Amino acid sequence: MTVFVAVACEGSLSSAARKLRLTPSAVSRIVSRIEARLGVRLLVRTTRKLHLTPEGDAYARAARRILADLDETESTIADQCSPRGLVRVSAATAHGRLVVVPLLGAFASLHPEIKIEIDLDDRLADVLGGRAEVAIRFGPLADSPLTARRLGETGRTVVASPDYLARAGTPCVPAELRQHNCLDFSFRRLEPGWPFREDGRDFLLPVAGNITANSGETLVQLAVQGRGITRVGNFHIGDELASGRLVPLLEVYNPQDRESIHAVFLGGSAMPARVRVLVDFLAAHMR
Repeated sequence: MTVFVAVACEGSLSSAARKLRLTPSAVSRIVSRIEARLGVRLLVRTTRKLHLTPEGDAYARAARRILADLDETESTIADQCSPRGLVRVSAATAHGRLVVVPLLGAFASLHPEIKIEIDLDDRLADVLGGRAEVAIRFGPLADSPLTARRLGETGRTVVASPDYLARAGTPCVPAELRQHNCLDFSFRRLEPGWPFREDGRDFLLPVAGNITANSGETLVQLAVQGRGITRVGNFHIGDELASGRLVPLLEVYNPQDRESIHAVFLGGSAMPARVRVLVDFLAAHMR
């Protein structure tokens, strides 16, 4: 089939022979054997050029399709043994920069044949539409045909800088937050307030302040500058807590609510090995 397709493309036995590094007589014998087996003429030979018969044209189109399927199958099998190719990953801006990107660097060292394209954006990437192969998502997942793999979870903590607390005082109970400048997210949330637990009862406390932001990193930066109190995901503040630039507040009232982190992707037989090994790596290393 490979020989016949080459002859059909080149329009010449000698040109096909050069392309395939065979002799013209070998190419001619192969074509003659195909015609003998099928019992039909596939080529009309003239002194100047070869022409495909209708049967030859049908055979060439079928051969191209079969060879393409074979090539795809072999590539898929080889990919299972040695994953390679491009994987587009989508992650939220802050979590991607602080958590996902360092892990992707380590992954790339282990799998140099896999190319990573990372997109950091707080908007959800369209995995079904082909905009990403793997998307990292927080919280409950909507029903969809995508496969989800749990990578971990994160909690949230109320924090402020020592400078702010020295000026404004340290709240001892959640209700005292009403007297403080609280830095909150600007986007609409399902819960209109910060959750706390007191005397075994969970409740939401509305908070207010003079600055809101759509980025946890921005809120952390403002809190470090002493602009107020904020409540953000724990992955945002590991370094700040360790260095003392921020301190946790009201931990005895923290409801310890957790938010799950998932990788979502097309699963089943459509899942390439390069995606599988990346998701496995993230699940093993993400905290």
